[in-house]
Amino acid sequence: MALLETRVDPQWVDYNGHMNDAEYARAFSLAVEALMDRLGLDESGRARHGYTLYTLETHLCYRREAHEGQALHLEVTLLERDAKRLHVFFEMQDDEHNLLATSEQMLMGIDSQAGRPAPFPAEVDEAVETLPRAEPDTWPELAGRRIGLPPAKR
Repeated sequence: MALLETRVDPQWVDYNGHMNDAEYARAFSLAVEALMDRLGLDESGRARHGYTLYTLETHLCYRREAHEGQALHLEVTLLERDAKRLHVFFEMQDDEHNLLATSEQMLMGIDSQAGRPAPFPAEVDEAVETLPRAEPDTWPELAGRRIGLPPAKR
């Protein structure tokens, strides 16, 4: 599901002449905000429901460089969910559909008043059901990865 279209801001470019690694995280954070809007958790929805989403964990993979002014297209796929968590996978692509980066995230629903995890409000839960979903055997190749060195050769 397409969520966000933006461009590499000049302030996002580092001394190597391409988008700084931290700015990829910023772009994915903006995609989370767009997802929240899509789920009815924009500013008014957060106030009405007394509810928001927090990011618990993220795994960012860099695949290609992005340069100043370059278009960025961010999409989301739901991998798993329960009553108060979303396991989502974001992809960032350029205009030619080249994969620039991915971000796998665990998002937690939070009761804003109590400051504690809570199940999704009914309206938000219904919106979650409309997200494109990948079954475990059809997850994107880069989903579910762990960080580590390959086993040493003997």
